[in-house]
Amino acid sequence: MIRVTRGVTTAVALLALTAASPWPASAQPSPASPSTAPGSRFDGVTLPEGWQITGDGADRQLVWTSPERIPAGDARVEFRAGDRLLGRPLPRPDGRSYALPLGGIRLDEGTELRVTAGGRRLDATGRAGAAVERPLAPAAANPAPLPANPVDPGVPGPYRTVSGEYALRSVRLPGLPQPVEMRATVVGPTGAAGKRPVVLFLHGRHDTCYTPGSEDVRITWPCPAGTRPIPSEQGYLRAQRLLASQGYVTLSIAANGINGQDGDLEDAGAQARSSLVRLHLARWAGWAADRASAPAAVRKTAPADLSRVLLVGHSRGGEGVNRAALDSLNPPPAAQDGYRGPVRWKIRGNVLIGPTVFGQNPAPDVPSTTILPGCDGDVSDLQGQIYVDGTRGVSKGAALHSAAYVVGANHNFFNSEWTPGQAKAPAIDDFSSDDGVDPVCSPGTATRLTATQQQAVGATYIAASARLFVGGDDAVRPLLDGTGRRAPSAGPARVLTHAVGARRTPAFLPGSSVTVSGGGRLCAQVDPDSTRACLSPEKGLSPHFAYWETSPEPGRDAVAMKWTGPGTPVTVHPSRPVSLAGAESLALRVIVPPNSTGTELDVTLTDASGRRAQLGRIRVDGLPGSPRTAAYWSREVRVPLSAAARAGLDLKRIDTLRLTPRGGAGRAWLMDAWGWRPGTPAVNPSPLTRVDLGRLTVAEGDSGVRTYRVPVTVSGQGSGQVRLFVPGPGTDQVTSRTVTVRPGRHDIDVPVEVRGDTRYGYDVRHDVLVKAVRGTVVGAHRGGVTARNDDPMPTMRLTPVADDVTEGSALSWKVTLSAPADVEIPGEILLKPVTGGPELSTADVDPAWLEAQFGEVPHPARPLSGVSEGGTRLWLSVPAGETTVQVTVPTVRDGVAEPAESLRAALSTYDEHWEPVPGPEFTGRVRDAA
Repeated sequence: MIRVTRGVTTAVALLALTAASPWPASAQPSPASPSTAPGSRFDGVTLPEGWQITGDGADRQLVWTSPERIPAGDARVEFRAGDRLLGRPLPRPDGRSYALPLGGIRLDEGTELRVTAGGRRLDATGRAGAAVERPLAPAAANPAPLPANPVDPGVPGPYRTVSGEYALRSVRLPGLPQPVEMRATVVGPTGAAGKRPVVLFLHGRHDTCYTPGSEDVRITWPCPAGTRPIPSEQGYLRAQRLLASQGYVTLSIAANGINGQDGDLEDAGAQARSSLVRLHLARWAGWAADRASAPAAVRKTAPADLSRVLLVGHSRGGEGVNRAALDSLNPPPAAQDGYRGPVRWKIRGNVLIGPTVFGQNPAPDVPSTTILPGCDGDVSDLQGQIYVDGTRGVSKGAALHSAAYVVGANHNFFNSEWTPGQAKAPAIDDFSSDDGVDPVCSPGTATRLTATQQQAVGATYIAASARLFVGGDDAVRPLLDGTGRRAPSAGPARVLTHAVGARRTPAFLPGSSVTVSGGGRLCAQVDPDSTRACLSPEKGLSPHFAYWETSPEPGRDAVAMKWTGPGTPVTVHPSRPVSLAGAESLALRVIVPPNSTGTELDVTLTDASGRRAQLGRIRVDGLPGSPRTAAYWSREVRVPLSAAARAGLDLKRIDTLRLTPRGGAGRAWLMDAWGWRPGTPAVNPSPLTRVDLGRLTVAEGDSGVRTYRVPVTVSGQGSGQVRLFVPGPGTDQVTSRTVTVRPGRHDIDVPVEVRGDTRYGYDVRHDVLVKAVRGTVVGAHRGGVTARNDDPMPTMRLTPVADDVTEGSALSWKVTLSAPADVEIPGEILLKPVTGGPELSTADVDPAWLEAQFGEVPHPARPLSGVSEGGTRLWLSVPAGETTVQVTVPTVRDGVAEPAESLRAALSTYDEHWEPVPGPEFTGRVRDAA
């Protein structure tokens, strides 16, 4: 396991230099820039293998290099110190390296340095170490197939299909320096009567350009000469053709221009993708009104009905279409938006495939299906589960929000242009088996799907969602809502579903107002304290417990149950009685450990007068899982309420839910329980209040204290509640509170004090985060105030303390700043070859000093200037608030008669723009002790 030693504390302390501001995606050190080699010493201590500090001045960065190329993906790559986020690095053009500008982040000695994306380890040692942390368990045997649904939406319809493409003039979107393409692949029916519903596809973040006939792929925009755009928008043709045969007009839009520029956007491009989707819909609305003005590809197919639109988004495209649906109902602030015209369409539903949800801000009043690929090697924490869980209680709850867990599906193969053997450009299987065979997800295992099988699943469940959300055909609902049916056209794939919303009524939703007693406890879905957390990450991953921006995160709870034998009940008691009147069943979402079988729980209800009825016994089996899958996922189980009616319970006033385990020792987690009845009600969006945060950047000034306020835009209708999170700058502490907001008022008031001074320091970010609770939606979830340092960096000079000594003594120099600073001020000393006489060698200095500085004692001995390839450097820093530091080179007596030996060096410092400033050259002499 990679560990950060003492020296990394100093190395990473430099991260404050530029971390408070965005950096250009092309920023990287020049080839001539000095750097520490992987595994070498920095400031006297070894960096972990694969890590280095590169560049000079403004180009100084912390870099991790993978032994192999890391494909462009949708999950954000993150550098972490233990569980703490250091920052989100940018990829370099080689595809193997990620660089994070240096800043003021500190590490404790022994902190583990990690590279993660979507909850998985990317660094090689981390991948190999995963099996050590959580031993592989045998995959559970495939159970008998679910009963077939009477209506199979994957069966082609009666219409012939026609296809084509259009390319319009590129558009400019806020925050992106280069224009974004307006291209789409159109597939629609011919011979279909009347106007036809529309399905729009948006692909996710992938490499944007490739060189034909080679393995060269890149993520940049526009594509360089000699390369071609990767046609990711053509990757959903199977689903498009199926839908077109059933009478839908489909278009799949290109978004390479966003993918190549979203690396340093605060929302990772969600608003830009929403703008692009709505720009295309606006064009289609115009063409519907004036069909003669449409491109040929549009005119060839049936006319489009923009009042019936389904959006399908893959990965970051999923977050993009979610935002597009939200923006269509609740317009965003004009300054953030790339589309400012009227909304001439109605979005009836979303399908989100392996989506990201960085903002955790689902559109509550737009029905959705979230497809969770069980072997996702990109967004591997399956954070898209929040598109279901995050809607609970936010609006009226009439919209159905379904999650479909596809056992054995990876992330990429839903798109044929991301699939080896089908794609025009180089493509890969995102689930890597390089470190050994995974019992669930490696190709060839019983549970892993082939690309063709996976694409059949995708097409079928997209068609099911279209038929339910757009067509209103309730006969396909059992495929999506946890009833437990399968679609034969999806082949051998095992697809499990659960849902919230529709005709469910909330009953037992764990939270601060719920009391849990007996063999269970109320647990926090996200909390670093293992005694509070529902599930520690080292023990397993759950899509329900996906990490957001802060930990702990109040407002996300579940009920954790653990027992050693049968008969110890768990009692869940809400603060006031709940109503199950009109429901047919009690629907529970229950998690059990992966690969477990036969967990049984007796379900009992008690009403407010004390009458009790046992409803029945539920059985829950775990999903096939391995240490590398997020398989702690809830199964929906239902138990009829008929026993409660027979026992005379007042279903309008149910007071307690009791779950009693049967059988041996076990564990389970209750996500929630609902009154359930069949049907899909019409969804009439509620008048919701929208909240968007902004960012204000100010100069700190030379004196006094100025108070600024975080920009907040509140729009929409009515009033609602949000949860506000305020992290302390430079700390791990976060305060949170619930705020009631309404348009026209300043309910979210976050004052930020900026203290002026004349001492150099780093920019200080005061961040604020917001999340919907009730009656609200959130657009831009992150904002704040950034105080820019406006003071010059102190200059540094060096004076000798002892630069002519006998062996056994220490050469010494004092480094002095012209003024104290509020932060550490770094510098470096470059050891140069001596031009006259013998040079001090590694045999002449203390071995412990060599070990501390360079991580080794070189054998055979060599001149000090030749210890490190590219130049030997001694790193130094003057602590914050101080003005001096001493640099020493301890020598040893070697008992050998020899002439005086010398050391030649030069001090380098930096100016206020972090450009290198060569300093004076100096020397030291060591005379023979004899």
